Amino acid sequence: MYTSEGKLWIATGEEPIMLNPAMANRHGLIAGATGTGKTISLKVMAETLSTAGVPVFMVDIKGDVCGIAKTGEENKHVTEQLEKCKVTEEFPFKEYPTMFWDVYGEKGIPVRTTVSHMGPILLARLLGLNPTQEGVLEIAFRIADDEQLLLIDIKDLRAMLLYVADNAKEIQAKYGNVSAQSVGAITRALLSLENAGGDIFFGEPELDIRDWIRTNAQSAGIINVLDCVKLANQPLLYSTFLLWLLTDLYEILPEVGDLDKPRMVFFFDEAHMLFNDAPKALVEKIEQVVRLIRSKGVGIYFITQNPADIPETILAQLGNRIQHALRAFTPAEQKAVKTAAQTFRLNPAFDTEEAILVLGTGEALVSFLDEEGAPAMVQRAFILPPQSFMGPCGDDVRQKIVNGSEFYLKYKDAVDNRSAYEELEEERREKEKAEAEAEAEKERIKQEKEAEKERIAQEKEEARQRREQEREEDRQRREQEREEAKREKELKKKLSMVNKVASSAMNQIGREVGRKVLRGIFGNLKW
Repeated sequence: MYTSEGKLWIATGEEPIMLNPAMANRHGLIAGATGTGKTISLKVMAETLSTAGVPVFMVDIKGDVCGIAKTGEENKHVTEQLEKCKVTEEFPFKEYPTMFWDVYGEKGIPVRTTVSHMGPILLARLLGLNPTQEGVLEIAFRIADDEQLLLIDIKDLRAMLLYVADNAKEIQAKYGNVSAQSVGAITRALLSLENAGGDIFFGEPELDIRDWIRTNAQSAGIINVLDCVKLANQPLLYSTFLLWLLTDLYEILPEVGDLDKPRMVFFFDEAHMLFNDAPKALVEKIEQVVRLIRSKGVGIYFITQNPADIPETILAQLGNRIQHALRAFTPAEQKAVKTAAQTFRLNPAFDTEEAILVLGTGEALVSFLDEEGAPAMVQRAFILPPQSFMGPCGDDVRQKIVNGSEFYLKYKDAVDNRSAYEELEEERREKEKAEAEAEAEKERIKQEKEAEKERIAQEKEEARQRREQEREEDRQRREQEREEAKREKELKKKLSMVNKVASSAMNQIGREVGRKVLRGIFGNLKW
């Protein structure tokens, strides 16, 4: 309840326990075992902050926080708690201005971010990469920045990794070694993320977290409820998402110094998930954000079962504490109870360590910062009941609120804008086209050379055939000439023989005639 004195009434011990709004951005812790009333404390703080005009973000792990959007109801437990809290005036039940969000877009307005915006450090944690693989991922991000390539969704990052692998030799000289094994490991991790539904978180339109820093017409802070019933089944995705919210909020908000009340307050349930298996560098980053974001007017409250779930360097910065009951059945649990008790400014009226073990449901040890920023003495107190509904609000109430929001139209439909995938795909197609054209030109030149070679070979063959033919014709001519010469020679020989025969015959005839003539002269003239 928001009191007339301008303070937030959260619980009642010997007297009402108030949270000074000016100290609400000094961060806090709500701790306690399951079933001890942490959700009640969470809702009461969110309601009072909203009434004070402070926008709130809270996660709904079990699906019952959404009842803050529905008017509460009187019942026996509420009546008993009001009596314990010494509430004498009428207790008004009411609903609170609420907006529902959901990474999966099923029970609220979709929440998305881009791969570039998340950055390589958080993404490496989400993918479970080792230091070498994380180094390769950082190289991919650096090249994307240098080449002005937008990494929006998973396919952009996959295309970027393929580009890095294909150009590893050229990249090595400027950015460092990139092994195919590391690229392959990152690609497989991306596939696992997609199979787990994590890819739906990356895309556009990207959430502008400033849309959460709003008040309604009555100046009440809007309570932004992120449905995490499904998301909590993916602890790594859940924790990485919350860490991204922290870093994003830190980066976009300007410094404002000390304010009369926070600009916004974040409640992170199941906070142990943020730090499980977190590398030292990441824990240091969270510590830095928690330490510095206070000057930007933002308060952060971690909700967890045990204060030991929070690293000591961060726990030391949580000045506002609500500690519900803890169990101590094992030595480790007993140590945790002792540690929790030691974090309070002790009250001589009771044994803090013993009190933690016997607190009832809705009862807690409470210590808020005073006006000077110093922790007040711890009080054993009863937490006020919520004014909103204790259970789920119902899907009909939720859907009506979502459909009536201006942000539903802004964020409901994913948009696939031109980014690294399209740029690299176009570059790949152009490269393939150029390679194909070069190959075609090479083939054309090759074919021309082969055709020229065939032409020359054909001309040589034709020349050879002509030479052969000429040689054959020449041979035949010479053969014919030899035949003609032979025939001529034989003819001459025959003519010579005929001449000889004829000559011989004529000689014989001449001799015979002469002999006969002579006989007539010198003898008797007879034939």
